[in-house]
Amino acid sequence: MAVDVSLPELGEDIEYVTITYWHFKVGDKVNEGDDLVEINTEKAVFNVPAPVSGFLLEILVEEGDMAEVGEALGTIDEE
Repeated sequence: MAVDVSLPELGEDIEYVTITYWHFKVGDKVNEGDDLVEINTEKAVFNVPAPVSGFLLEILVEEGDMAEVGEALGTIDEE
């Protein structure tokens, strides 16, 4: 089953972030809780953890691109 990795709510005044680094490539095995993608706001850098264990199926927002809170960043094929 495919599970979206969505950009979580980071604070009331944060609507958009920049994707700075994907820790995994498409096809890589990830474990629930692994730092999956690094994001940058105007004030801080955060890591978004993998919500489930499985294989990274798709990266929907590439490094250097902007993403909106709630947007799907990637997809994991859950084990």
